[in-house]
Amino acid sequence: MSSVRTRRRSVISEAVAPWSDIARLLRGGEADTLIPVIIPRHRRRLWWMLPLWLGVYALLTGVMLTLAEAGSDGLGDLAYGALATLSYVGGVVLLLIGGLWWWRSSIVEIEQGTNGVLTRYGAVTRTLDAGRHYLWHPWSRVDFVVDTATEIPYSAPVMACPTRENVPLRSIEFFLKFRITDAVLFVRTIGAGNFDLVLSSAVQDAIRQRARQMRTQRAYDLRGSDVADMQDLLNRQLSGYGVRITGCNIPDVQLPTQYQHHLATRERIAKERTAYEQEWGLTRKRRIDSLGMDIERAKKVRDARIVEVKAALNRAREEVAQLLERQETEAQRVRFEIETRGRSGLIAAENEARAQRALAKAYRDNRAVLQYELARRRLEVGAGLAGKAPRPVVVRTDGGTDTSALSTLFTAQLLPRLTAGERPAPGDWTHGGRDSE
Repeated sequence: MSSVRTRRRSVISEAVAPWSDIARLLRGGEADTLIPVIIPRHRRRLWWMLPLWLGVYALLTGVMLTLAEAGSDGLGDLAYGALATLSYVGGVVLLLIGGLWWWRSSIVEIEQGTNGVLTRYGAVTRTLDAGRHYLWHPWSRVDFVVDTATEIPYSAPVMACPTRENVPLRSIEFFLKFRITDAVLFVRTIGAGNFDLVLSSAVQDAIRQRARQMRTQRAYDLRGSDVADMQDLLNRQLSGYGVRITGCNIPDVQLPTQYQHHLATRERIAKERTAYEQEWGLTRKRRIDSLGMDIERAKKVRDARIVEVKAALNRAREEVAQLLERQETEAQRVRFEIETRGRSGLIAAENEARAQRALAKAYRDNRAVLQYELARRRLEVGAGLAGKAPRPVVVRTDGGTDTSALSTLFTAQLLPRLTAGERPAPGDWTHGGRDSE
């Protein structure tokens, strides 16, 4: 809990000072006193007119002595001439002194960042910017020097400010910066002393309105809060005085003693809670580290088992590969045996087929030979029959003409007997009929 700081309210006032002290008072001021307006203590008086009038009187005296010299003679003429010369010299010197005095008293130097309010016969005529000015009119003077460039800081603590629950806060510090934008409007409308009262009242009203909207337990939220609405309100209220608020904030809020104790207890509990949270965080971190170490050990054991499983898997793969290789070798052997037996069977089948083809060819050749022999014998039989046939013999069969080789041979055997007059035996006919059939 921070110690209670007491800060006095700033006071805005105006001061009467010579021209040499204007810069010091505007920039520094006095303790807790802001001086934006200086009333210069004028050094300008009408004494500069005295040497001018004396000079004019001396010149007129010289003229009179010159006229008197013209009407005299001798020693009087010499005396009047000397007095006239002295009068002329004295008059010129007095005129020069009066003119220099007038020129020097008419010089006015306005400090940088300020404006001078020029008046003539007490009426405001215009403002003078920074720099050197010449006031040739005898009754023209600078009545006010106003600081229009500096942002003037102003502190206004508000005491016993009630909150929404009607609990009076100990104090609310309000800090603002303002700048005088219109020097003539400021000095003619309100002045520095009255502006202090008006600004203090406006600030207190704005702070009390803001505090009424806050709960006591959230009063510290006013510190550093956004006060743009308060700045706009103050600008609307003070714009008619030629003043503009350039910035404001609430730097500090002081609660009542009871609430301060409550807040101290709350802060203590918050600190204890933070300490407990830190302790629990350390314990949690240790447990997490321990669990992490256990997890790492489990990962190492798992990795070792994975390595063992991979080694066993590699061995199994090698055994399976060897078994597959043996099986493939045995399969190749069986395949080679089968291929060998197949090739042997194929060769035997091919040989048998060749033999069958050769046998079939032989059968075809024998048939041709038989057909040739049969045809030859037919020719022989035909020739014999044709030579010995006394009569034609007609051989009939019930089924038609039989052109088989056996019928032909049988007929060839019977024909010689028939032609020789022999009668065939019953068995021969029987065989012949059967053959015919």
